[in-house]
Amino acid sequence: MYTLYERWLGGRQGAIGLLILALLIFAVMPATLDVFRLNLVGKYLTYAFVAVSLVMLWGHAGVLSLGQGVFFGLGGYCMAMFLKLEASDLISTARQTTPGIPDFMDWNQITSLPAFWQPFHSLTFTIIAIFVVPAVFAYVIGAAMFKRRVGGVYFAIITQAIAAILTILIVGQQGYTGGTNGITNLKTLLGWNINTNSAKYLLYYVNGALLVGVIMICRYIVTSKFGRLLLAMRDKEDRVRFSGYDVSNFKIFVFCFAAIISAIGGAMFTLQVGFMSPSFVGIVPSIEMVILAAVGGRMSLIGAVYGALLVNYGKTVFSESFPQLWLFLMGGLFIGVVLFFPNGLAGLYQTYAKPYVDPMLDKMSGKRSASSRIQVGEKERAVK
Repeated sequence: MYTLYERWLGGRQGAIGLLILALLIFAVMPATLDVFRLNLVGKYLTYAFVAVSLVMLWGHAGVLSLGQGVFFGLGGYCMAMFLKLEASDLISTARQTTPGIPDFMDWNQITSLPAFWQPFHSLTFTIIAIFVVPAVFAYVIGAAMFKRRVGGVYFAIITQAIAAILTILIVGQQGYTGGTNGITNLKTLLGWNINTNSAKYLLYYVNGALLVGVIMICRYIVTSKFGRLLLAMRDKEDRVRFSGYDVSNFKIFVFCFAAIISAIGGAMFTLQVGFMSPSFVGIVPSIEMVILAAVGGRMSLIGAVYGALLVNYGKTVFSESFPQLWLFLMGGLFIGVVLFFPNGLAGLYQTYAKPYVDPMLDKMSGKRSASSRIQVGEKERAVK
């Protein structure tokens, strides 16, 4: 049985790994980076939410989704709608043909605020929508697919198609969604200017705290009976089904849970970057999000965060230094990781670092390592 310490933190090693990550996010990064670069790291960490969700969905449940950008976008658009309504007050929009509505609606000859926009005047409703809208959308997709035992590559292709369809829908409904440009010019949150340096620092810390909280919740689930069933379902789905469990319900739940995690990342992205557009919803961003989980290690929650940081940092450096070649360099990075490090950064740690780290931790805590305990046991038996 797992103790609460092991379930929330993953035991001693998990707690140390989470502590190192927290120190990196909350101490090292803010102390060494200027506000512009720190805001970039904050953006990278919003993608880490999606990478963590894919660890749960793909790594532990064996369900590969190529459409997680859909849920990232839904969370981002929910937050963007609230912020845009706040920025579209009567004074700021006095020069429009119809004051009090978002500017892109006025440009598209819409004369009144659509009914589905009205509830987003409330921040409480917006926060609830960030959780409920992607969960309901994921439930509809999951129930339609998993109840019919659609899985594997077929499910991956369908989620990819859904990402393409939603992108086309957002672009096509320009008067209601902002079209290709998305929802831009977001300024305040309940009157608080989110574009100041102090606001960017605070939002960065909030984002990091939410990410650490999500990792702890995921660890609690992974170490529970439900988590063990997910692994069993991933490896031997038919055996789990024959044992009397409804596999489809497990898949629907973890798919909805992963959708909510992705949506939280999308909402924080909108707050930190200041806009949301369909370019973060479609096929390409969704595949990039899978790459983050693959590079970090699809079975490691903390590895997914490092994967998001490494890949996005490489993307920024390559695009700044080699603007014409950075896509090829990113593709080479992904191919190299898959070929030579199939378990990602977490696999490298398990193979090369853990055999040296474990004895050091045992020595520091006054405990013997597993190998030393075996040697002592053999010596005692030889004496007897």
